[in-house]
Amino acid sequence: MQTHLKDLPTSLDGPAAWSSQDMLDDKQQWLTHLSVSEIEELESAACAYLKSGKDIGEICAQSFVLPQLSATLAELRRDLLEGHGVRLLRGLPTNTYSASVSAAIFCGIGAHLGSARSQNAQGHILGHVRNTGASSADTNTRIYQTAERQSFHTDSTDVVGLLCLRVAKEGGTSLLVSAESIYNRMRQLRPDLLIKLFDPIATDRRGEVPPDAKPYMEIPVLSWHKQKLTVFYQRQYIDSAQRFPEAMRLSAEHIEALNLFDALANDPELHFSMQLEPGDMQFVYNHSQLHDRTAFTDWDEPDKRRHLLRLWLSLEDDRELPESFIQRYGCIDIGNRGGIVTEHTVLHAPLE
Repeated sequence: MQTHLKDLPTSLDGPAAWSSQDMLDDKQQWLTHLSVSEIEELESAACAYLKSGKDIGEICAQSFVLPQLSATLAELRRDLLEGHGVRLLRGLPTNTYSASVSAAIFCGIGAHLGSARSQNAQGHILGHVRNTGASSADTNTRIYQTAERQSFHTDSTDVVGLLCLRVAKEGGTSLLVSAESIYNRMRQLRPDLLIKLFDPIATDRRGEVPPDAKPYMEIPVLSWHKQKLTVFYQRQYIDSAQRFPEAMRLSAEHIEALNLFDALANDPELHFSMQLEPGDMQFVYNHSQLHDRTAFTDWDEPDKRRHLLRLWLSLEDDRELPESFIQRYGCIDIGNRGGIVTEHTVLHAPLE
């Protein structure tokens, strides 16, 4: 069904429609410092779970008990769904942990927020974000496998979480922007271009194609569904989808709309940046926010190179998604959607 401008709100004014200055003026709305006792509770839960001998990928809230921290995580989860859509937990001393302890703590926290989803065709529920030497010019490369600027985008999940283990020698700054704020600005400046972003637009799957699916998805950048604005965006993958002859061609108006969307996302008045430190855990709500990472220069020594762990989470009590997202998720059932699954996918949590 085609979306018309008259059917869209003139502005969105909830907490998710923040500006850069809003976030900088009050860091407490997105930053939480873990206390010594909360860190000790996480360490104790991780050690107890690892002693059980079970795979880290099988962690659930019931097997990773956090009586003290659970209230903080419940508040974090509410803010992702109903608030600003961005939260950071700081203070975890990961430099003193083994890889298995760091992974167990991260997956344990994730289990209290939602259910972990596969992040690639190999079935990894625990992703490793680092430069593999790949080039984005390769249409089977995922951007996070490079040291290049990512550009503002969303992931194939409700919430994306990152745990920083090591930082780059230079660069690699995290950038965040509200899709609702971009919508508000485009509604004021160019409503004629804004409406073009509600058309289905082809996005490349980059070689990770579910059974019987096209090598690209046809989902609007913006969807207005059940009185909520939902964003789906990765400009590099939109551009590379044009290599498929059967994909919808981008008109001049579509390209102009996408360019304005990018320009507003990169406007310092709208986005804000944070340099993740070792031990930082960042959680972003994909349906209202976009994230990015600047280019970086890595260390020569392999054991010092930038390394983040990643979780994709599906949350209970989340918003309904339009049917077009079935192409992306396979299933849009709340609490059981998201991830990348092919006919050969087997879920597991690799430590390397």
